[in-house]
Amino acid sequence: MTIVALGAVGTGAWLLLRKPAPERVPDPTPVTPALPRVVEQPLTAVPFTDVAKASGIEFIHTTGATGESLLPETMGGGVGFLDVDGDGDQDLVLIDGCRWNGEPFASEPEPGHDSVRLWTNDGRGQFREATKGSGLEGPRYGMGVATGDLDADGRTDLFVTTVGRNAVYLNRTERGGAPRFEDATDRLKVPHASRWGTSAAMFDGDQDGDLDIIVCNYVRWSRAIDLAVDYRLTGIGRAYGSPTGFEGVDLTYLRNDGSAGLVDATAESGFAVANASTGKPMGKALGVVLGDWNDDGRVDVAIANDTVANFLFRNEGSVGRARFVDVGGASGIAFDRNGSATGAMGIDTAWLRPRQWAIAIGNFANEMSSLYVERGTTMAFSDDAIIEGLGPASRAFLTFGLVMADMDLDGDADLVQANGHIEERIARVQPSQSWRQRGQLFLNAGPAAPSPLLRELPAGMIGDLARPVVGRGLATADIDGDGDLDLALTQAGGAPMLLRNDLPPHGRWLRIELKGPPGNPQGIGALVTVAPADAPDRPTAACVVSGARSYLSACDPAFTIGLPNGQARSVVTVRWPAGAGPTQPTQVVVDGVGRTVAIPVAPIGD
Repeated sequence: MTIVALGAVGTGAWLLLRKPAPERVPDPTPVTPALPRVVEQPLTAVPFTDVAKASGIEFIHTTGATGESLLPETMGGGVGFLDVDGDGDQDLVLIDGCRWNGEPFASEPEPGHDSVRLWTNDGRGQFREATKGSGLEGPRYGMGVATGDLDADGRTDLFVTTVGRNAVYLNRTERGGAPRFEDATDRLKVPHASRWGTSAAMFDGDQDGDLDIIVCNYVRWSRAIDLAVDYRLTGIGRAYGSPTGFEGVDLTYLRNDGSAGLVDATAESGFAVANASTGKPMGKALGVVLGDWNDDGRVDVAIANDTVANFLFRNEGSVGRARFVDVGGASGIAFDRNGSATGAMGIDTAWLRPRQWAIAIGNFANEMSSLYVERGTTMAFSDDAIIEGLGPASRAFLTFGLVMADMDLDGDADLVQANGHIEERIARVQPSQSWRQRGQLFLNAGPAAPSPLLRELPAGMIGDLARPVVGRGLATADIDGDGDLDLALTQAGGAPMLLRNDLPPHGRWLRIELKGPPGNPQGIGALVTVAPADAPDRPTAACVVSGARSYLSACDPAFTIGLPNGQARSVVTVRWPAGAGPTQPTQVVVDGVGRTVAIPVAPIGD
């Protein structure tokens, strides 16, 4: 007790005599600013209805397969939209294969089969086949199609790629008359090279005012080579497979020399790219798209290569002289985000956000589609497929056709994929895979939205686009004149789908078509931008005019874009490509919405 008492007295004395402790000031703690609340907009359904049969399209793609699993049999075929007869609506061409007749390249395919099939449109989406008597008849092992006016007569011509010799069909149709084409393959001296052509694009590569052609070639192929490669799947035997066992080949650049024909100028123009280790051609090209990714007024070219580095050709030419330099590696689009080459097929480009180009590429199964987003205007890209919402949702699919367009007419580019495996029996060795696969539609959340920008619509919101098919070619056009963009989707060995877009009508859209100079009447390569009239220097949408997009396919080159509520006046600016028109842009103030605007090459003001 004494000890406790003494302790209590001592403690009390200490408490009375000690100096008061200074007031403790809390350490400053960083305060995380409140993030703005992101209100995710509900997804809008974009329902598609397959009207192919109801519209008069009767067609089954011919693979020619006999059980040998020859690689070309699983890769076709293409589809194209074009106004054949000049009546203002989009007609349809489908590219077919055929049954082999002996060794490919060494003999003609079996006769009695038309590999280029044509249907004309009545303007309301009803089609009538017009192949017979058109001059398009004849058998080829067809692959893809490109469109443009090669002979400067104001009519849209066809360039058809094949396994073998490619073909040129010049349009001789009188306005409103029955379709007529001249097979000018021999007269224009199309090379006899034994190559496997895939996608192609017409553009003015040498800036001399007429259209040249860049042709994607896949691999060095013949039946004998294919059988020697002998690709097999465990438990199945011979199967369709990767091109890794085949040698690469160069692209083909055909310079248009008018009456002198089409001259192979590939090497001198810079389109021959060799493997640095072997010195042999590196390309295994399946897709091509045009752009101007460094904003210098000259048309650049991007190529999707299967299992090797993608190409990005920067245009360094001058008037009358084509010169292109591959900067794919330096630009960031040669490989995916992990530094690997992908099984690249379809390709397209668009603004995802204002003033920001993106290049999208569809890839093989278990690879994500690539989304190369531009950083500045120096041809520098990064693969943002994951952060922008495209990557994980696309991994399980094998994507061929791919287009970027305003499918919901809200003013920005969305993304559509046509999917389907190359091997019918794939589920036996990879249960997660299927031969027939549904298509996909990714909607753009808009310029104010944070990443991820792309949101996939559920299958129940895209109608017949979600029907599993063996998807290959994919092209866009407005087939019925209601303003929204419809789709044509082809199958390997099956019937095409003509997918009518059944968006509720709202009328807030513009369709912009160019009336360029005689050598390039569609203005291929022109940059078109659309801005609100009260902010003409802040464009919200852009397009480099070309039908060459996707895989083996040709879209309507006109630019269709939705407009926001209240935007009744828009400023459309056209910067014509070098060699195709005035050096100053054409600017037009457009009053109204829900209309097609034709812009001629001469400035016309208001």
